[in-house]
Amino acid sequence: MKNDFLCPYCKGKLNVKGNIVLSVHTASNKLGLVFLSPKLGNYETTKHPKFEIKKGEHLDFFCPICHANLAAIEFNENLAKIFMTDENQKVYEIVFSEIAGEHCTYKLVDHMIESYGEHTDNYVNHFGAKSRL
Repeated sequence: MKNDFLCPYCKGKLNVKGNIVLSVHTASNKLGLVFLSPKLGNYETTKHPKFEIKKGEHLDFFCPICHANLAAIEFNENLAKIFMTDENQKVYEIVFSEIAGEHCTYKLVDHMIESYGEHTDNYVNHFGAKSRL
């Protein structure tokens, strides 16, 4: 299954060579790029070794193309959002935690939600959608 990940603002493609590329600003005012796995529920990341992120730290995610803040404040101040399109061009909202080490991702479409990660209960009630899992 080939999915594309998009900025919700400029619609630029965020996936490159099997990773989702995002710009990050840490609570300690450090800036860097992070590569995320496109597989929902896989929380492996790649970053520069000197770009330190502390577990529990709030991160602000930005589009590396248009620099828009990807915060999903309509759901919760600790969540970010990007779009995903599948091979049929169906569009999904992908919402994920901005707290380092907090593993929760949500795939939203047509008032339905799929949850991934061991911390999904932290925010699942913020969506007003029915769970499919």
